Amino acid sequence: MKSYLTLLFLALFTFTTQAQIELPELPYSTDAFTNVIDQKTMEIHYGKHHQGYTNNLNKAIEKEKASGLDIQRILNKISSYSTAMRNNAGGYYNHDLFWNILTPEKTTPNQALAQAIEKEFDSMDNLKEQMNKETAGQFGSGWGWLIVTESGDLKIVTTPNQDNPLMDVVPIEDQGTPILGIDVWEHAYYLKYQNKRAEYLNNIWDIINWEKVGELYKLALKS
Repeated sequence: MKSYLTLLFLALFTFTTQAQIELPELPYSTDAFTNVIDQKTMEIHYGKHHQGYTNNLNKAIEKEKASGLDIQRILNKISSYSTAMRNNAGGYYNHDLFWNILTPEKTTPNQALAQAIEKEFDSMDNLKEQMNKETAGQFGSGWGWLIVTESGDLKIVTTPNQDNPLMDVVPIEDQGTPILGIDVWEHAYYLKYQNKRAEYLNNIWDIINWEKVGELYKLALKS
């Protein structure tokens, strides 16, 4: 299962620590879905926060002499590294996944993912309701995830700060391969929604790229 991360990065972006890491380009403009996320939030979130994680990850890699290691090894063994590495490797990866599972286009899950959602949650509406509830309940900053477990099942989990289910510091029952991640740090929604995290979570489903989530689901099952 953990080898899936290599496939994910081949599918979404190229990343090794042998060269300076760069901020990946967004697959849409910052005003692509202003009804859900306003342009100013997108500009700050991407251009300031994600850029900051990128810059600081480069510094952490250099300081800890981690050049030559791929992101999979770093995340899977994150307990061996500093807090700076943990926060910034997580921040870099989490945001890259987040941007890639959003789209201004209307999409639907492929058959394999739709059947898996039906099996695990009975319906798409139940998946959204359960994920909204658990993610809204994440205390402070963090993320809500839809993951594929080691056994190939779908599961909803949350993590604090910039942790993710690929990290060995996450409880083993919450580890797995992320195929959908929702950012609930306040910088992801505060300008438009203020303290209304639940409203943000309800609206973000309108811009989920189910085609990409379905691709990631298939890749996870093959790993």
